[in-house]
Amino acid sequence: MLLAPLLLLLLLGTASTASAHAALESTDPADGSVVKSAPRTVTLTFSESVALLDDSFRVYDPDNRRVSTSSARHTKGAGDTASVTLPAKLGTGTYTVAWRVVSADSHPVSGAFTFSIGKPSATTAPIPAPPTEDPLTGTLYDMARYVAYIAAALLIGTATFLLLCRPPDPAVLNKPIRTGWWTLLAATLALLVLRSPYEAGTALTTAFEPSALPKTLTTRPGEALAARLVLLAATAVFLLRLRGRTRFGRPTVATGSILAIGLALTWASAEHASAGIQVPVAMTSAVLHLLAMAVWLGGLTALLTVLYRSPTLDAASVARFSRLAFTSVTVLVVTGIYQSWRGLGSWNALTGTSYGRILLVKLGAVALLLAAAAWSRQWTGRLTGAEVRLRTPELVRTGADGATLSAPDETPASTTVGAPLSTADGGNGTTEAGPDDSQDRLRRGLRRSVLVEVAVGVAVLVVTTLLTNTLPGRAAADAQQTATAAGIPAASVTMVPFRVGDAGGKVQITLDPGRVGLNSVEAVVYGPDGGFATVPELRLSFTLPPQKIGPLDAGIKDEGGYWGTNSLNLPIAGNWTMKVTVRTSDVDQVSMFREVRIVR
Repeated sequence: MLLAPLLLLLLLGTASTASAHAALESTDPADGSVVKSAPRTVTLTFSESVALLDDSFRVYDPDNRRVSTSSARHTKGAGDTASVTLPAKLGTGTYTVAWRVVSADSHPVSGAFTFSIGKPSATTAPIPAPPTEDPLTGTLYDMARYVAYIAAALLIGTATFLLLCRPPDPAVLNKPIRTGWWTLLAATLALLVLRSPYEAGTALTTAFEPSALPKTLTTRPGEALAARLVLLAATAVFLLRLRGRTRFGRPTVATGSILAIGLALTWASAEHASAGIQVPVAMTSAVLHLLAMAVWLGGLTALLTVLYRSPTLDAASVARFSRLAFTSVTVLVVTGIYQSWRGLGSWNALTGTSYGRILLVKLGAVALLLAAAAWSRQWTGRLTGAEVRLRTPELVRTGADGATLSAPDETPASTTVGAPLSTADGGNGTTEAGPDDSQDRLRRGLRRSVLVEVAVGVAVLVVTTLLTNTLPGRAAADAQQTATAAGIPAASVTMVPFRVGDAGGKVQITLDPGRVGLNSVEAVVYGPDGGFATVPELRLSFTLPPQKIGPLDAGIKDEGGYWGTNSLNLPIAGNWTMKVTVRTSDVDQVSMFREVRIVR
């Protein structure tokens, strides 16, 4: 139970396993450049290796007609590049390149830039909309991913509790183990089916195209999901062999450990730990972190199940889990510190990046989790102490002359919480003092504290999921530094304070890349205390008064923790007027205006 404090420090400090999405470092031709003659290729260089799609490049001429190109490929086998060959003869004017790739951490990323041949066009053709970004596809994929994490924790943690903590009634854990296995199987199958439309940004119907699944199985995330299915089949055989057993030897524990490590590797090998710096160390850290999280969260669930469903509970099982939890905390601390350093890169990133600010919120949740864990630790100590006292009860023998003889050596070898400890021997007059109502009180107290700890742990998991879609501070700083050196404009960030009646706050709006063409929008609402806040509705629109363009609705949607879109098209450079409308209730709303500079 001590492991609570650290779970969140790391839970996706990999999960963070937090996010190391690929960032565009340079383009050739350079964004906004004017070249004398038509280039034969367009090449992009990213901050990490990327996977290519059938439609990774879309090139449009000055008249907004799509240019025929070759299939996308890596330049000279370099995994962090993406290149496409252009036709031999291209006319004068400005060309637009829209791209979409999959970063090494399995997340799709996209963007657009322009270059001109000879001289820029008088007006830049607007970039056509990308392939249909069905929000349902991304939502279902993210839901399946998070369900898979929870199911893995339930399966691994409950099985670990069964093998190492040895509860007196192991049959009560059969249901949570089955639930974890079947849920993880269903989530993995869903991820495998949804992977193709998720990468391509298309509708759910494309998941059932004949080529979708075979194509997915050739990618690293697809291979990892397939390996997970194989490991789940082996796990099912392993679990069936455990049924009905109450003691487990070292070979059994070793086999279970190998299966758990294999399952954890299916995440580490296809997500954030597999990209960025120090990949071998990061992979090892991610596996250890995921296993420690599973042992804690799943173990707590197993303990709670035993407390509620088992008529008896050996206090020794509680003590064993307490020691196991302490070990997990130690692992989480070490891996958490490393992963936080790897993700942030500097102290400035803690407050200067979205990743750092969300991490601060997560650290705030740690305090609550620490309090809940300390409470559980106190009840565990009381329960274990009560068992020690009950192992040496005084046996009272009454003789014929009314004298009493103490026989403390005739005590039972162990005590089970909740089991009757009183016996009577009518033949020799021996009676044994039994536990009082304090045993039930201790059990109820431990049950309440564990329930609170689980509830707080789930809340922490909700906060950490926000990190999975956030570029780490180190990657953001590196990308911005490289982009600035290459002449690529940095993202535009605008803070807009608002007040509606007695309520107020501010909206942080990020436009990336903040230049002509497609932009992604991320709007985060903060309350008056600086913490994250939720509002029923948030709207953004853009107007360019001199050219009488707009208002253009950004079409942002609630993404769970922030409002965003990847398809805002601003076709002309200039000082755009951004209108921000915040609705705080059915009748209360306010609109603010800010000027945003969009460059070519």
